[in-house]
Amino acid sequence: MIDLTLDVQRASRCTNLPSDEKIRTWVINALSGRKDEAELAVRIVDEEESQALNAQYRGKDKPTNVLSFQADFPAELDLPLLGDLVICAPVVEKEAEQQNKTTEAHWAHMLVHGTLHLLGYDHIKDSDAEIMERLETGLMTHLGFADPYTPLDEAG
Repeated sequence: MIDLTLDVQRASRCTNLPSDEKIRTWVINALSGRKDEAELAVRIVDEEESQALNAQYRGKDKPTNVLSFQADFPAELDLPLLGDLVICAPVVEKEAEQQNKTTEAHWAHMLVHGTLHLLGYDHIKDSDAEIMERLETGLMTHLGFADPYTPLDEAG
């Protein structure tokens, strides 16, 4: 059992957002076997806020699906705080349509993907990307969703 403190902030005009319960389920799935206790915030935003944060922290002047901000404190403090996820609802909806996925499946993937980033996983190098994608695929299929990296022409 994972002791999860989760703060969900809804700062989006979009109405088709996942429930707090689903968000909690997807985050716990990503944490399972990796953390016994965790604290994080999930902020759901629109394009303007996503673009501003992406420009400020990544130097990319466009909205993005998910931004992960790892908590930065000395390791000896041993706090359960993982950090914050900022997810852009309109981008998630648009990508789900473009990728021929359900919106729910793409939301689940973005929560799993972002949580793994907070745990220290990355996909900058090809070898790290392979590890992270394999992990995400396993987590998503465990949740009952299809492999999020299946090419569009193979998606059912």
